[in-house]
Amino acid sequence: MVYGQKEEGVFQDNGIVIQRIKNVKIKGLSWYFTRKKIEKIINLLYQEKQIDLIEAPDWTGITSFIQPKKCPVVIRLNGSDTYFCHLDERPVKWWNRFHEKKALLRADGHISVSQFTAIKTNELFGLQIPFTIIPNGINPENFQISNTMEPETKTILYFGTLIRKKGLLELPHIFNEVVVKQPDAKLILVGRDSSDVVSGNGSTWKMMQKLFSEEALKQVQYIGGVPYEEVRGHIAKATVCVFPSFAEALPVSWLEAMAMKKAIVASDIGWGPEVISDGKEGLLVDPKSHQDYANAILKLLINQECNKRIGENACAKVAKTFANTKIASQSIAFYQKVTVK
Repeated sequence: MVYGQKEEGVFQDNGIVIQRIKNVKIKGLSWYFTRKKIEKIINLLYQEKQIDLIEAPDWTGITSFIQPKKCPVVIRLNGSDTYFCHLDERPVKWWNRFHEKKALLRADGHISVSQFTAIKTNELFGLQIPFTIIPNGINPENFQISNTMEPETKTILYFGTLIRKKGLLELPHIFNEVVVKQPDAKLILVGRDSSDVVSGNGSTWKMMQKLFSEEALKQVQYIGGVPYEEVRGHIAKATVCVFPSFAEALPVSWLEAMAMKKAIVASDIGWGPEVISDGKEGLLVDPKSHQDYANAILKLLINQECNKRIGENACAKVAKTFANTKIASQSIAFYQKVTVK
């Protein structure tokens, strides 16, 4: 079910039934009556045995005032507004915090994609919910490297939104240090630009350009946003992938790069060690330690044996721990426990 739509409707996409829901518009009370509309639809679908339970995200707490008669409600943490505002060190809207906490308290089951997100969420809301940890997953077969795709030398790739919370204002400083030691290193940026919530600047990319040294900026290529199908081609060409993020729950982009046997340098914050064993499946560094981060990148650019070993370990880790079939099985097992309560 997808709310906030322009029109009502039900359609199928590859065997999945999707129901569009148009929000109720009543001044000052749209939030309440939209939730009650969704609740009514859930009750009907459950009564007709079309669904067994509802899973909802934690973001903005859509299920805060949704109380189905019998249908269980599960919330999966991928990061609430309260959570990300805390990591970004900016104030959260009290309205969002209110709904997110109420939704968590009313849910029949709770999943988190990382232990870090579960612990931090409980701390922020003053709760003691026993979250079940089920990480995000990908289909490794979708990220197999073609034999015709040879990686380019000394090419550093970041893919994702250009935004402060992803560490993009640290990346220029890091790359400046890389270029001092390896002047022919290249930095490729793939992803849409975004405005900066802290400064009010309309373009993070423009902010970044001012932070690069003159020599480093010459070695940077900003490609912009590309269709999802094209991302794999850019990953395949990279020597190293970098993710200096400050705010994640469990990033799928890391898994995608790892599945393609790419050595990555990522943040050592919270969720990082849950994805990567430092030195084995990647290198974890504090994004604010620019020289240390640059040294980690340089190590993987120069030491081909280390690069290859880490890339192969990363690929094996994804297949063992983060394959979508395994994640689906874990989710189904959890759902079964919730539905028999």
